[in-house]
Amino acid sequence: MLNKGELPAEIDTTKPSIARVYDWFLGGKDNFAVDRQIAEAALKIAPGAQEAGQQNRAFLRRVVHHMAAEAGIRQFIDIGSGLPTQGNVHQVAQEVDPAARVVYVDNDPMVLVHGRALLATDDSTTVIQADARDPRPILENDQVKEFIDFSEPVGLLMLSILHHLHDDDDPAGVAATLRAPLVSGSFVAISHFCNPGEVHPAASQQATTVEKLFNENLGTGRWRTIDEIKEYFGDFQLVEPGLVPLPEWRDEPSFFVKSALLYHTYYGGLARKP
Repeated sequence: MLNKGELPAEIDTTKPSIARVYDWFLGGKDNFAVDRQIAEAALKIAPGAQEAGQQNRAFLRRVVHHMAAEAGIRQFIDIGSGLPTQGNVHQVAQEVDPAARVVYVDNDPMVLVHGRALLATDDSTTVIQADARDPRPILENDQVKEFIDFSEPVGLLMLSILHHLHDDDDPAGVAATLRAPLVSGSFVAISHFCNPGEVHPAASQQATTVEKLFNENLGTGRWRTIDEIKEYFGDFQLVEPGLVPLPEWRDEPSFFVKSALLYHTYYGGLARKP
């Protein structure tokens, strides 16, 4: 944990950060009072929000293990990776193959600071600072080219990132650009806030309320429909069980027992390029 005096000047501790809010939800210590205020406000509206953050992390571990252990993927790009915590992509992948290569991408300078400290002794993993809203420079980045061989299958993760892109940021276009260089056998994993609409009216109302809170305080946060989220996979084929509430993706759906409404507002899926 860094003290404020140790942080680079570009890190503003007076404004909430998405990465630090998630860090608090995951039980981390790399957050500040302003981040905790937003997180606690979210909990008042959606009491299961902290469990949702933890479930998203569990989903990450399951999809990465599937890609590494069952599909033989040995290189990964994690877009919007957030602050390092337990069960990072490289830790899960390297349990299967210690030589697995991982590139973390985030626009938060604090992620860069912590990521470089964490990965100082790992020659197979790196972290770059870049903005998902401008994906082409990510693909053209020298470090990405050094670590990722795009002639071989890649595991691309866009977990809890596309819902922080406004509609006019063209999230579908961002996803398409990042998918474009991936060869057959590659995978895309996505988790995204979901507004289930008339299928679950109470959950839909909660999603609308929390979306308003996020946009007023963090500036981002879109709860999209299932059809909108499916578009981000393009022509990749969803792996069973498809795009589902996070606890249902190859796990026992008991995590959200106390958060039935939230259960229907956070979806995830994994898809393979045929």
